[in-house]
Amino acid sequence: MGIPRRRQKNVGYRLVRVSVIVASWNTRDLLERCLRSVTSSHPGFKLELIVVDNGSSDGSVQMVASRFPQAILIASKENLGFAGANNLGMARATGDYLLLINADAEMADSALSGLVHCAEENPGAGIVGPRLLNPDGTAQSSRRRFPTTATAFLESTVLQRWFPNHPVLRAYYVLDRDDGEVQEVDWLVGACLLVRAEAARSAGPLDEGYFMYSEELDWCHRFANKGWKVVYYSFAVVYHHGGQGSDQAPFHRHTRFQLSKCRYFERHHGLLFAQLLRLFILLNYLFMLGEDAAKWLLGSKRKMRAGRISVLARVVWWQLVWIAKWGRIAP
Repeated sequence: MGIPRRRQKNVGYRLVRVSVIVASWNTRDLLERCLRSVTSSHPGFKLELIVVDNGSSDGSVQMVASRFPQAILIASKENLGFAGANNLGMARATGDYLLLINADAEMADSALSGLVHCAEENPGAGIVGPRLLNPDGTAQSSRRRFPTTATAFLESTVLQRWFPNHPVLRAYYVLDRDDGEVQEVDWLVGACLLVRAEAARSAGPLDEGYFMYSEELDWCHRFANKGWKVVYYSFAVVYHHGGQGSDQAPFHRHTRFQLSKCRYFERHHGLLFAQLLRLFILLNYLFMLGEDAAKWLLGSKRKMRAGRISVLARVVWWQLVWIAKWGRIAP
């Protein structure tokens, strides 16, 4: 593929048009930092800034309107989720590339130019993603292989806590390759993705059936099916705070994660497997609920445990109703 193995300096670009799309929900201060990092990281580009607000109540819309008047501001009255908001932004975009970046992410200097350089040097790359770091500078996992049926029962379950170094998980998180190496991967975490507009048109929009989680996984699958590559470009660095929107609603974080997970596996592994996965997920939450209840009874961090028990009990009830319906998840 000819992926560049080192940072390039003084590269002469054609006039590249980049449409930056930021979806936000009640992350006003982080959103401002994100937008400032983007607008200071685009030497030589024609930049189009699009902000889609998902019904925030924290003054995000007013902040964007007053401090970033050049931005196209789309203020939704309701929370459309990651896919819905980004699709709205992409529908308005006119760039050669679309930068989908979370409001809780900040681009380091030259990150955007690095991503564009990689894409320009590799016309077969439909998506290019950066190296994600935590705010303290430590590495944040962002590279993935497509999940197998075994991955479904290990990733983000109590089994992962017991077997964190299981070979299935090591393969899924690409732990057999250095995260400082530029490489082709199956998919990338969607905190920051540079997408070739031509490739996005061929793959189609994000599936809005995924309100949150797994939408970028499903999207990368469609890019691969259309012959486009996904590239992890380690020389471009983005700091990702992570979970700043979803942490505001823990019940919905759990339920939306599991809905998306089962939707993905139904689509790619069939309805029967998805139904078995639903039952396993219910058992997983029953175990977690019992574990926290036992620790509460023993006097361990009772205030925190009480909050978790309340959320987990609601999730278990939701899952019982969900399983009782026993219908299809994916169209």
